[in-house]
Amino acid sequence: MIKNISVIGAGTMGHGIAGAFAMYNYKVSIYDRNRKNHENVIEEIKIELEFMAEENYIEKDKIYPTLSNIKIFSNLEEAIKNADYVIEAIPEVLELKQELFNKLDKICPQHTIITSNTSSLSLSKLMEHISAERKKRIMICHWYNPAHLMPIIELSYFGNMPEEIFSDVYSLYLNIEKQPITVKKDISGMIANRMLHALAREVFYLIEIDAVSPEDIEKTLKYGPGFRGATTGILESADLGGLDIWCTVEDNLFKELNGSKKASDLLKQKVNNGKLGLKTDEGFFKYPKDTKEKIKKDFFRRLIIQLKASKNY
Repeated sequence: MIKNISVIGAGTMGHGIAGAFAMYNYKVSIYDRNRKNHENVIEEIKIELEFMAEENYIEKDKIYPTLSNIKIFSNLEEAIKNADYVIEAIPEVLELKQELFNKLDKICPQHTIITSNTSSLSLSKLMEHISAERKKRIMICHWYNPAHLMPIIELSYFGNMPEEIFSDVYSLYLNIEKQPITVKKDISGMIANRMLHALAREVFYLIEIDAVSPEDIEKTLKYGPGFRGATTGILESADLGGLDIWCTVEDNLFKELNGSKKASDLLKQKVNNGKLGLKTDEGFFKYPKDTKEKIKKDFFRRLIIQLKASKNY
């Protein structure tokens, strides 16, 4: 049974992952060699819990017990010595992750399940130099950002792991009220990111050719496919609409869609100009410094509303 969780990396994803487990009374150890992340992680989790309480998603008296379930370590060996389950959330660099996995293989207890939050790197590459016995206990467990609010978890099940170990991990995520899916092939991007970026490719292209404004493309998704997609999957939508109609539309439309094999020129231009989105005050839209915190809270608030609705669905 999985009881003790260790999270390696306390940045954008790691702190949210740690908080999500701690909320459900799992004991969580956090290690991050970045001093700033190390020092700020508890405060970041506290702020997010307080906001969830303000929005009546959790009880206020749950904040302290959640934080008390978390311990911060400055030593990796100490952080993982009692771990039943380790998830790494370090930068998306293959060599860094391989180095960490090799180290974890050597110093983790034999029963420990070692996992990665990657969505773009191959599991076979990550465990290239791992011992044969440990490979049975290695997998990808990909969270979506923000980790403490997004329900989906993508779990790799590529044939290296016995069914009973996979079932333990699957149950772990059900216990913290996530929605795990099983990814059966070692493919780049897992499932959710492949779907997301297929959509994003067309979105960027439509703006590039000036077919629609950024404001209206957002409205199109939120009040069109995205509005329906919050409660109805794409396969069910196709069934309800009629597969014959979908087939005809795709025959007519697919030859017109963007089939680029690289990132959008428009996206690259934004990046080259230092317009990276919220963190630089401008991306496709502008974010005045005095409104940035409100924008983030509004985003979290919308997700909490969806979470509340999904529990009744």
